[in-house]
Amino acid sequence: MKTTPSKTTSAVDDDREETSAADESAVADLTKKEPADGASDDSASDDAVGHAAAEDDDLEPDPYAEAEAAASTGVGAGAAAVVAAGLGVVSLTGAWTGRVAAERETLIGQIKTSGGGSAAQQISEIYADAWHTTALVNGLFALVALLVGAFALLRPAFGSPSDRPQPGWIRAVALAGIALGVLGVLISVGMYFDLFVSLPSAAAATTGG
Repeated sequence: MKTTPSKTTSAVDDDREETSAADESAVADLTKKEPADGASDDSASDDAVGHAAAEDDDLEPDPYAEAEAAASTGVGAGAAAVVAAGLGVVSLTGAWTGRVAAERETLIGQIKTSGGGSAAQQISEIYADAWHTTALVNGLFALVALLVGAFALLRPAFGSPSDRPQPGWIRAVALAGIALGVLGVLISVGMYFDLFVSLPSAAAATTGG
């Protein structure tokens, strides 16, 4: 009867020892797995940071590209403004094309009246046609100057928006071209319709002769 409790006690002790050994082995396994899980988390966070940095680089504008685009836009608008001002000056002073066209009309008028013609016909064919042709050519130059100056002045409103405003000298030259163009158009219209100086009349020519 005394032998049975001792065996039971030893069996219980063996079970406790096995249980504690199993618990220790499980804790050791968990301890070994934790660094691996932590390392995977760190790598995942590093990948996320790398992707975010790459996206930021893609979203950031290229300063060199913006500067090149602004420079090209400024050069085009400046050239258009200078051309507008030059065409405006030509419309007021007269171009060689206008002189050539006027001389051609004069020659045609002389040929038409060489066989004889009235004084009114000679005035119309030789003088009036050449005068009106000169006014027409100058008016075309003035109209082109007006259109080119308006394009140079209003170019930023119709193109892609730019961070840099249009330089002041471009606006000033474009406005000068527009003003000269308007003035040239008005003068050419007055010349073409004989508003400033009327054509000589046949009666005056006959009286003078």
